[in-house]
Order: sequence, then structure tokens, then C-alpha cells
Amino acid sequence: MLKTLLTGTALAAGLGWAAQADTLKIANIAELSGAGAAAGSVWADGVHLAIDEINETGGILGMQVDMSEYDSQTDPLQSRALVQKAIDEGAFALLGTVYSSSTVVNMLVAQQNGIPQFTGSEAPSITQKGNPYIFRTTFGAQKGMPKIGTYLKDGLGVSKVAIAWANTEYGKGGHDAFVDVAKEMGLEVVSDVPSEQGQADFSADILKIKNTGAEAVFIYLTEEESARFLIEAKKQGLNIPMVGDTVLASQKVIDLSGGAAEGALGHVALSADAPVPLLQAMSAKFTERFGYRPDHNAIKGYIGAYAIKYGTEIVGEANSQKLTDALHGTCLDAATYPGVLMDICWDETGEVSRESFMVEVKNGAQDITTILPPN
Repeated sequence: MLKTLLTGTALAAGLGWAAQADTLKIANIAELSGAGAAAGSVWADGVHLAIDEINETGGILGMQVDMSEYDSQTDPLQSRALVQKAIDEGAFALLGTVYSSSTVVNMLVAQQNGIPQFTGSEAPSITQKGNPYIFRTTFGAQKGMPKIGTYLKDGLGVSKVAIAWANTEYGKGGHDAFVDVAKEMGLEVVSDVPSEQGQADFSADILKIKNTGAEAVFIYLTEEESARFLIEAKKQGLNIPMVGDTVLASQKVIDLSGGAAEGALGHVALSADAPVPLLQAMSAKFTERFGYRPDHNAIKGYIGAYAIKYGTEIVGEANSQKLTDALHGTCLDAATYPGVLMDICWDETGEVSRESFMVEVKNGAQDITTILPPN
């Protein structure tokens, strides 16, 4: 497991060097500390579960996976340096990062070195920059927004909405995609409230929304900020529907908010509560090992590790470029490739297409209300 592989970016990018060794080097760069730890540490646990399963069942092409892990500290420049370090140390494929503000910076390094990167980031810009080496493990925010807009207008009968969003790469991407959808659907945005990464006090934000006549609020914040927002909204008695995409109704936010997430509504790409046997089995294994229920970030990390395994086995050798080429325009069905948990497709930009779910938080869990088709 500790055998050192050939290093050097030219060798890593162009040759099937890993097949010459009895281990295969993969690196996980994640937000294990700093403002993004609530997301990155859960992602990392999902990766660990998958890698251990892979090694216990014969590895990849008979090689055991030697995974190195790096803490980006939720710092984009640090993440960039660590991606380069991981490549220099022989990684033939990368997992991470989760925060879009980091991925949009560090993915350039992977691209320059020809190393495929499997990210949990959801900002639309990630797959819109023409980087052929980036692959999502869930779809970008732009795919969920039309479903949320339809739900607000037709499902809830809303005409006036407020937006609470994180002023980051992730938040801007989701905000802009939602504003475009709201305009197309005739939803009036009566309050537009940005917040900073790591913001602790949302009292002024909630008060502003309360005074605008909004009939619902669309919340696009990270895990810890979403929990703080919901706690303050409950404290101030903000009694309008609170709707989000992926994060707001996630298990991590449910756990952090101490009951304030009850009734929150959301569109989620991945859920341990979904009526999907493979997802439920993964959730049970995860909970038994780590002592808490997985959220979407854990599931994304798990899927990313298995995508590397299956893609490598499809091409028949551990070659970074061939793995990259093989997954563009490819679909993996969960019946044949159970580690991806649900049928998944990647287009030529690395964007994902897959079923998703509308949920409501009830009794501390996601209650699936609707299964939505891929788009």
C-alpha cells in the first residue's frame, strides 16, 4: 500500500505507468478544516468507505488503491498547491474538492497535467470552462433550478420570492441560475440577500426578508450557514416556505439545525432516504461505520471513487488520458455498476444527468415527495 509510484507530471499524464506497480495512486483533496469542513469531512468519509470496499473486493484491475488525502483548509490557493502536490506524488486520478470556489481554481492544475478530477462542486461554471478533465459526481446547480422554479410557481402557488445566498463561486452560480429561472417563470424577486462565507449572524438578513412581503424564500447557502439561517428564521417566526437545492434539506443541515429544519423543502440530487435499494444499503454501511447518517456529500464522494474504478476497468489499464476519454459521453447503469448507486451519465463537458428528488424535512429526515426524471 505504501509503494511509491513513478512521479512527474509528464509520466503521470501520458503513460499507463500505474499498471507497472501493485498499487494504484489516487488522491483526495478535501475541505477537512476551515469553513467547508462540514461538507469536506463528510465527502472524505464517503470516499474512505468506497476505497475500502474497492480494496476488499480486489482493487482496480487487481491493484490495491493507495489513497493519499490532503486538507485544503477551505482555501482555494492551498487547494491549488495540494492538487499539484498530489500529481507530483504520482496520483493518476483526483477526487475533490467540494467547494466550488476552490475547484474553479485547482482544476486548472489538473487540466494542465492531464489528470482526471472528480468533484463534488455544483457551481455551473465548473463544467462551462471547457476543461475536458473535470467530472462532476452530481449535476450542477443550473440543472436543479428549473425544477425548483416550477415547484414554487405551480406547487406552492408563489409569485413573490426572496433569495438568501452565499457570496461565493458556489453561491453566485446558484443565485444567477435561479434568477434566470424566476424571470422566465414570472416570479418576482422582492428581496435579494447575499451573505459572506462563514457568516454567523443572520438576524438582519431574516428581518429584511420579513419586511418585503415575500411568499417564500429560496436559500442557497452552505451547510453551516444554512443551519444558522434556519435557526434564526425559527427564532424570528419567519413563517413562509423555505426552499433550497440539495444543501438546505441535507442530513448535515438537519443535524446542525437542531430541529429548525423541520418543514424545509428542497430539490436534492442524492438522498439516503430515497427509495433506491443501493442508496439505502450504502447509507446503512456508512452509518454503521461512522456513527452518523450520510448526506449528499458523502454519497458524492462514494460515487466519485467508484467512477474511477469502473472507468479504469472499462479501458483495461490505469491510464489517465484513456480514463478521461472513456467517461465523456458515457452512461453507467447501477445494475451493472452498483457503486454509482443510481444510473448516471456524463456529457462531453463532464456534466451529470441523473434522476433527482423533491423532499420535505419531517421528523429529522428527508421525506421523498416526488421522483424527477433526468434532465
